[in-house]
Amino acid sequence: MNGSRVLVLNSGSSSVKYQLLDMADGTRLASGIVERIGEGPVADHSAALKQVAEELAGQGLGLDSPALAAVGHRVVHGGTRFTEPTLITDEVLEEIEKLVPLAPLHNPANITGIKVARDLRPDLPQVAVFDTAFHATMPESAARYAVHRETADRYGVRRYGFHGTSHAYVSRATAALLGRDLAEVNTIVLHLGNGASASAVRGGVCVDTSMGLTPLEGLVMGTRSGDLDPAAIFHLARVGGMSVDEIDTLLNKRSGLLGLCGDNDMREIGRRMGEGDPEAQLAFDIYVHRLRKYVGAYAAVLGRVDAIAFTAGVGENSAAVREAALRGLSVFGIEVDAVRNAVRGSSTRLISTETSRVAVAVVPTDEELEIASQAYDLVTA
Repeated sequence: MNGSRVLVLNSGSSSVKYQLLDMADGTRLASGIVERIGEGPVADHSAALKQVAEELAGQGLGLDSPALAAVGHRVVHGGTRFTEPTLITDEVLEEIEKLVPLAPLHNPANITGIKVARDLRPDLPQVAVFDTAFHATMPESAARYAVHRETADRYGVRRYGFHGTSHAYVSRATAALLGRDLAEVNTIVLHLGNGASASAVRGGVCVDTSMGLTPLEGLVMGTRSGDLDPAAIFHLARVGGMSVDEIDTLLNKRSGLLGLCGDNDMREIGRRMGEGDPEAQLAFDIYVHRLRKYVGAYAAVLGRVDAIAFTAGVGENSAAVREAALRGLSVFGIEVDAVRNAVRGSSTRLISTETSRVAVAVVPTDEELEIASQAYDLVTA
């Protein structure tokens, strides 16, 4: 195989995002998104991927190029079966389909993208990179819930974690920023986007993460509640007369920041806070309180924290969230430099003070590069 390019596909229910990267030097040759699948001219995922192929061909980067080494697919849930990037075969695809009950909103779209891509280039290696894989290293004490063992095992009820490609990339990039070997660095990664998750990473290995069986558990998110007393679900069913589907919609799509104040955009919440809006302020305070709890918990899990890394849309762009989340934590050796934190930019950078025992960093994530790297490493091994 002489090619060095990898096409990364992220197939959602109504969109396909793509990036073409050259792994010889890590350059991004093309990127784009096809949206509103099922509407108008983009009838289905087959039409969407054909549009992707046409857009690439129009740039002289067609899918028939011998420079293309592989297609890397983002797959949300790998269960306990898939803990590493995996070359897609018919058998592997059948196993991924069996995991649909664990990710009914995501895996079906991922599978459709894989099938269409295989039809377009059946001769090309196709690699599945799983969101859950990075967290598969968690010890049983962190991954297993205190639920009746046989029941939990029968239905796959355990902590899987998500955003794994981001946590893997950011923990490695943080060690590089510090000029230290990854195996020597303990990092708390805070991936704060509309979906949000935290992880405790010891020497490049995940030992705990905030999302669980599904992406609902953990931090307060844009529309998801995060941690919640499970009995609240029974209460809503018994007292509120709500169905399982109604409660599912409530907790996943009508809660979090949106449920608290009517907005799930941190920029808008910040603007409203500046105008003295009490609902926006309370939503922000609840969001930050949960963040601080996880920072403290993961400091205890790791025993020694060398770095805290903020990433994704909110983590990379909200100085207010970063400052508030770590305010008053000097007892843990965490000190944020106000001037450094206020600087906006797209580069990886430190925002901690010179005397802070814990490095605090802003590390723009690159999940597509991580997927491409894992896919390329697999097919060239």
